[in-house]
Amino acid sequence: MAQPARGPTSPSVLRRSRQDRTSRTHLYRRRALARRARGAAVDASAVVERALVVAVETRALQASIEPELAEFEALAQAAGAEILGHIVQRRAAIDPATLVGSGKAREIAEIARVKGATLVLVLNDLRPRQRKNLEKIVPLPIVDRTMLILDVFARHARSREGKLQVELAQLRYRQSNLIGSGADLSRLGGGIGTRGPGETKLEVDRRRIGARIATLNRWLAEVRRQRAVRRSPHGREPLVALVG
Repeated sequence: MAQPARGPTSPSVLRRSRQDRTSRTHLYRRRALARRARGAAVDASAVVERALVVAVETRALQASIEPELAEFEALAQAAGAEILGHIVQRRAAIDPATLVGSGKAREIAEIARVKGATLVLVLNDLRPRQRKNLEKIVPLPIVDRTMLILDVFARHARSREGKLQVELAQLRYRQSNLIGSGADLSRLGGGIGTRGPGETKLEVDRRRIGARIATLNRWLAEVRRQRAVRRSPHGREPLVALVG
């Protein structure tokens, strides 16, 4: 049986059809961009830093440094670093200028270059002047023990209060390591030792660090106040007053 002939399509129907096709096209593009962004985020987090570990063992230490060194390297791996090897220097006392002495610092720089290291992790905590002098000889980002530990804490912080506390600790430690305007920390780039909670980049400028610390303190006080209200019996139960 012959189908009845269809009349011409109205302009309104044509407009709706074109709008539907355009909407679907935009939707497909948004989904493609979202998939691309997720892939880029995965690629960025998958970048592994190649780290050379440095440790100084003084005669004042009674126990071997090896267990502490193994724990430190495990922390570094948890932070996303590939350990290329370690250098342990045994000396009578810490060098006040560079931690390891200028000769050993030049040796570290050469070994790091040969191994293709992108980062130097120091088991000992560094004073600001030691870090600055060491970076003049070893042209790589230098991350000490406290910076690494705080970096690992930042990666695993989940609650709002925990994230605020970790970032506050990171910034206070960074502030204590600043010399001058803070340009001495700019070499750290965006890897281990520079990441706040949620992979945010920590501030390096002295003035902005101070402002950020003040903001974090306000937010932390508010979070603690809200928690105290929730835990208070008066915060959970309504109050009823009888008048008359």
